[in-house]
Amino acid sequence: MRLVIVALALALCAGCSNRPVGVLTPVEAAAPDTTKVDLLVATTREASTDAGILYTGERGAGVSLDAFTVSIPPDSRRQIGEVQWPRRLPPNPETDFATLSVKPLPNVKAAKGWLDSHLPPSRRVLIFVHGFNNRFEDAVYRFAQIVHDSGSEVAPVLFTWPSRARVFDYLFDRESTIFSRDAFEETVWQVASDPRVEDVTIMAHSMGAWLAMESLRQMAIRRGKLPAKIRNVILASPDVDVDVFASQWRALNGPQARFTLFVSQDDRALQVSRRIAGGVDRLGLIDTQKYYADLEKSGIVVIDLTAMRGGDSLNHGRFASSPEVVQLIGQRLVNGQTVTDSEISLGDRIAAGAIGVGQTVGSAAGLALSAPIAVIDPKTRRTYQGQVERFGQTLSETVEDPAAD
Repeated sequence: MRLVIVALALALCAGCSNRPVGVLTPVEAAAPDTTKVDLLVATTREASTDAGILYTGERGAGVSLDAFTVSIPPDSRRQIGEVQWPRRLPPNPETDFATLSVKPLPNVKAAKGWLDSHLPPSRRVLIFVHGFNNRFEDAVYRFAQIVHDSGSEVAPVLFTWPSRARVFDYLFDRESTIFSRDAFEETVWQVASDPRVEDVTIMAHSMGAWLAMESLRQMAIRRGKLPAKIRNVILASPDVDVDVFASQWRALNGPQARFTLFVSQDDRALQVSRRIAGGVDRLGLIDTQKYYADLEKSGIVVIDLTAMRGGDSLNHGRFASSPEVVQLIGQRLVNGQTVTDSEISLGDRIAAGAIGVGQTVGSAAGLALSAPIAVIDPKTRRTYQGQVERFGQTLSETVEDPAAD
């Protein structure tokens, strides 16, 4: 077991050695053609005296609130799905993510003022919860990247909980999510109860999905049901025991919100988590065929991203690092659409992105790439069945037709 965790630690640390510490010190001005992303940040972390770090991985005495403005390099100088970390300080906004301003907010009233002034015409809010092994700056810049690359028209709210960002502190991080349940519940409630807000999406990654589900469960029990404004809940690579999730789901008592799960059966981080948890399945690793009937009955959509390109060595962050997926999250899920309310389902679109423009639907290469993307909704499953049947027919005709030689 220790060897497995050591291997995970090495993988997680790969590529991080050149990253400087303290990247959040604001720079004076943005460069031309950069994009500014404004974020409202709520955290249960302990404050740091270092202006470049702001918050540590330890637990704070309460909830701290800040307004951030992050600069993202021009699209011509970056890859969608990637965070361009500075190699030296101060960061260069032309090539690096950089912080332009940080404004502490003294209370909830000030935070609501920020929220109201940053609501788009859709009046949608996206609340993001990061996962295990995240420093404060990791959460801020990753969420800024997701907001920018997804093209979501939302007011972005980040909830970041105490993570020591060390693999061997897995249990500390796990307990920190428990520590943060009440604070996250209150954050969601304050957003959803704002009269100007019309639509709330919660997106949680990895261990953050456990925090989100526990807080929603707690809210449903405490208040009788979830607020109607919570329209979407997206759980990406959820590090949640499948039995615990079933219990949490039942406590939600038939939620109106649409639930979407992004899973990958080659997620190395969750494979280690499963070992630590005594071999119990993690929600982000589920066999979609095994759980299909229960998930379909519950109305939960599951998208298996096993075949998608990913930007991390652990296959744990495809929802944010795959250009096709992060853009489709913004274009469809966050912007108020279901995955099956049009003639082209989300699964079809993801498959098309995986196949690429040069491949025809139904080709051998297309099937090899798209078949492992199992989408638990009837429309996409029918499409894949049709692809397989057409491909089989085409192959048969090719073999039988002498002119094909």
